[in-house]
Amino acid sequence: MLAQNSEALVAIDMPAGPSEVLVVADAGADPDLVAMDLLSQAEHGPDSQVILLALPGADADALAQGVRAACARLPRGAAAATAVGNSVVVRVSGKEEALAISNRYAPEHLILNVDDAAAWVDGVESAGSIFLGRHTPESFGDYASGTNHVLPTYGYAGAYSGVSLDSFVKRITVQEVSEEGLRGLGPHVATMAGVEGLDAHRLAVQMRLDRLA
Repeated sequence: MLAQNSEALVAIDMPAGPSEVLVVADAGADPDLVAMDLLSQAEHGPDSQVILLALPGADADALAQGVRAACARLPRGAAAATAVGNSVVVRVSGKEEALAISNRYAPEHLILNVDDAAAWVDGVESAGSIFLGRHTPESFGDYASGTNHVLPTYGYAGAYSGVSLDSFVKRITVQEVSEEGLRGLGPHVATMAGVEGLDAHRLAVQMRLDRLA
């Protein structure tokens, strides 16, 4: 875990680490619900990270204050408070900037607590799992909605998907080269093998080409 989560980003084991959530909130977002969505990840442990992107019209100060107040009432409030202390609230100018920040961060969980949440999806390039609209807390992903909550963290959502049934499917590839394909691609394959100094690779192709000739 230390190597995987270091700056080296060593790709060992699965890319799931401490919990993360990024919440985008607009002026219509209920501050108490935003606070609880952030804290539902912060309470996992002191190494969790939560980020709030406040759109124009959203009261970023009131939202941050609501998080601190709600944190004090949680049984796991001490751990959550440490995580919150290492997290940030960012005022953004609009949808474009919010998506740019979110895609760069590539959060494990992305909650879009905005009026037109479905219209944002096409702009999301990197996230482990997306939660749309006012009524979709991340808790549903953990317990009820059917999506797997083994998700990439620490920016790995930029390259990995969450665990799904596809993760347990074994595939076998099959290929067959026709005479036409051998004549067309064979010389290029032989050349590339020769450049790499793999002469048996080259000859496995070239000898077939010679026999066709």
